[in-house]
Amino acid sequence: MVHPIIDSLLWRHTTKKYDATKKIPESDLAVLFEAMRLTPSSINSQPWKFVVIESNEGKERMSKTFAHKYQFNQSHVFDSSQIILFAHNPRYTRDDFAEIVDKGIEDKRIKQEDREGAFALFAFADSNTDDAGDNSKWTKAQTYLALGNTLHTLARLNIDSTALEGIDIDLVNEEFKKELDGYQCEVALAIGYHDPEEDYNAKLPKSRRSLNSVFVRI
Repeated sequence: MVHPIIDSLLWRHTTKKYDATKKIPESDLAVLFEAMRLTPSSINSQPWKFVVIESNEGKERMSKTFAHKYQFNQSHVFDSSQIILFAHNPRYTRDDFAEIVDKGIEDKRIKQEDREGAFALFAFADSNTDDAGDNSKWTKAQTYLALGNTLHTLARLNIDSTALEGIDIDLVNEEFKKELDGYQCEVALAIGYHDPEEDYNAKLPKSRRSLNSVFVRI
């Protein structure tokens, strides 16, 4: 199949080694961040926070979180252009949704007189909340939508990436506690440009299950 989207997805791979001398231009970062902001979510909840680690100080702090495990991912901290922490709100409340409703009024998606009625959608959040107020399974799922959207956008921009579930979430959440401000990070993303000599994964052919094995059309 020949199509620009397919070409981008065939091009992308999980980068194993970055070129530390190459940084992502601010113009491309602006497109990426706006695309992340526009990610869809259940009831338009947007229960996420993205912490972009790019300064030397920030990278030193991130590097410390590999003290006990997942050291095979530690080199990405300094070699990649940025590390992005994808965090979700584990206790998404009506007050959090009120921010969404009021932004909808500001953007003229919702009429001021319909404000109270807009909260009817929050019933879906309630249905995913336990008696202790925890709805992290639901909000984490929404944040993975943002991760998928980010990976696709990066491919279209010809920017390399590595999704990192191999992080010490206890140390990451403690080290960046102030920045996360109550949100929980369980996955990160390294972005930048791969080292063409040392990134062995770039040279391997793409391999996925066949269409017939993953699609059922009825």
